[in-house]
Amino acid sequence: MNLDSKIPDGPLAEKWTKHKFNMKLVNPANKRKYEVIVVGTGLAGASAAASLAELGYNVKAFCFQDSPRRAHSIAAQGGINAAKNYQNDGDSVFRLFYDTIKGGDYRSREANVYRLAEVSVNIIDQCVAQGVPFAREYGGLLDNRSFGGAQVSRTFYARGQTGQQLLLGAYSALNRQIANGKVKMYTRSEMLDLVLVGGKARGIITRDLITGKIESHSGHAVLLCTGGYGNVFFLSTNAKGSNVTAAWRAHKKGAYFANPCFTQIHPTCIPVSGSHQSKLTLMSESLRNDGRVWVPKTAIKGLKAKDAVSIPEADRDYFLERKYPSFGNLVPRDVASRNAKYMCDEGRGVGSGLAVFLDFADAIKRDGKKTIEAKYGNLFDMYQQITGDNPYEMPMMIYPAVHYTMGGLWVDYNLMTSVPGLYALGEANFSDHGANRLGASALMQGLADGYFVIPYTLGDYLATMPYEKVSTDRPEFKEAIEAVNNRISKLLSTRGKKTVDEFHRELGLLMWDYCGMSRTEEGLKKAKSRIQELRKEFWENVNVLGGGNELNMELEKAGRVADFMELGELMVDDALNRPESCGGHFREESQTPEGEAKRMDDEYSFVAGWEYTGDGKPENLIKEPLIFENVKLTQRSYK
Repeated sequence: MNLDSKIPDGPLAEKWTKHKFNMKLVNPANKRKYEVIVVGTGLAGASAAASLAELGYNVKAFCFQDSPRRAHSIAAQGGINAAKNYQNDGDSVFRLFYDTIKGGDYRSREANVYRLAEVSVNIIDQCVAQGVPFAREYGGLLDNRSFGGAQVSRTFYARGQTGQQLLLGAYSALNRQIANGKVKMYTRSEMLDLVLVGGKARGIITRDLITGKIESHSGHAVLLCTGGYGNVFFLSTNAKGSNVTAAWRAHKKGAYFANPCFTQIHPTCIPVSGSHQSKLTLMSESLRNDGRVWVPKTAIKGLKAKDAVSIPEADRDYFLERKYPSFGNLVPRDVASRNAKYMCDEGRGVGSGLAVFLDFADAIKRDGKKTIEAKYGNLFDMYQQITGDNPYEMPMMIYPAVHYTMGGLWVDYNLMTSVPGLYALGEANFSDHGANRLGASALMQGLADGYFVIPYTLGDYLATMPYEKVSTDRPEFKEAIEAVNNRISKLLSTRGKKTVDEFHRELGLLMWDYCGMSRTEEGLKKAKSRIQELRKEFWENVNVLGGGNELNMELEKAGRVADFMELGELMVDDALNRPESCGGHFREESQTPEGEAKRMDDEYSFVAGWEYTGDGKPENLIKEPLIFENVKLTQRSYK
């Protein structure tokens, strides 16, 4: 089967406009006859549910939290990109498009990325109208700051809590539709399977996380807005509940999984402090606007932040500024992360040896403490609460950690997966970021998909659908419920000796060591063999206490970790299949003499779409060629 991306013909800047005109429409009276299922209520899900309901569709929205406000989107602190050019510093839609393509190391579709840049301008207007309190400069215009991978200031922000404020805007729009009766909200409900009828996505199976009740829901289309799969690494910046289960269930029903090995390592994370940790805390990339990254020029074992202030300037190595003078501390995340690792590998890491300094002394001296506090006060407070160190008086200590996943369900230009009627939005799909996401682009993509893409493209599909609803009494729903119940029973009946967290931690360490910041063929093959052994052991020796008809967080975790095991093996397969280095996927066998990623454009300019073929069977690789007509593929340079 070919991967038909359905990219419209015509010039890049005209594709989306022409495509919108050529798509079929559903008239307002007929929209009321359709029911749409939205799984996940973060920025992509909440904006999609609110927008579709506003248009007249009937929406069922599901989240496993007790409120949509708890979606992981709130953790995106630093800002949201848009090509408004308020700073008059040379930004444009094409420059945002180019920076995003280049930042992703030329492994994303031109058409999708250009559309993202194009609608970014509208996102800001939408959010301001909803009351999002973006920072403003003296003249009253919205303020901007810089983020990695760009030489212009295009990142709109609400202090250090942008994601939270944007989610509150989308949540208010969603609540309006809940009150109007157009959205039916199901909280504490987890999707455990996708239901196909006649080869089309027509429903889902969920578990009520309070009562354990298994329920069926039908609709005319299903939208997965369930975020990324970074928690496969156990320690990550993701919320502990973030998981791959909904996407993986869809994958096993025929939705291709694209580029799973493209995971992002964020350079600005509070370092690991011990085996007691269950997650890591991100310090926003926005801090690199004013913070300077450095290590001692010569190794000082166990150097603490409080002692760093006494290190003379002449004995400090501001390595990002030294190696990348054009971008300095604002190089893209993959470049910053790898260089932090290099410094620690040389023995010049600080603290435990796995950290570098992020220092604000110069910024405070230049702008004053009040100015820095106005920009980053809540972030500084969070850092002090966790570490006990005061960033106003001493440097932060940071180290790279797993953050975002560029891979995800394969989607075409309309955001539809390879399963008709099944869409994936936001981080759940692979479409816009290639091998490395630029900072402040996650919020941009989630809201672009929900507010400005899916309302058009979903209508094009529904216009061909009959109005009649599918009954949940159909055999397809009963078979899916039986499969879900059997899986739960198997997890509860094993009664082994190891906890779910023990298995998850072991899997995560394997993934970090062999499929993390750098990968080798030898290490990946070792990881694949060990993951297969771990999967087998999991089903023979996991111990899940409690029952299925009650609140049981261990059961929730067990199902998610079982899926992470299978996903982890596919990630390793994908990394083995791509011997080139690109963006966040760094193969040590493929690097320049300077230690930069070395692509193999002639052989690997494609999207890797993986097709599920059955339990225990190798997945089938289907390639979507990437064609570049508007940018020239060059070796990335930020020097």
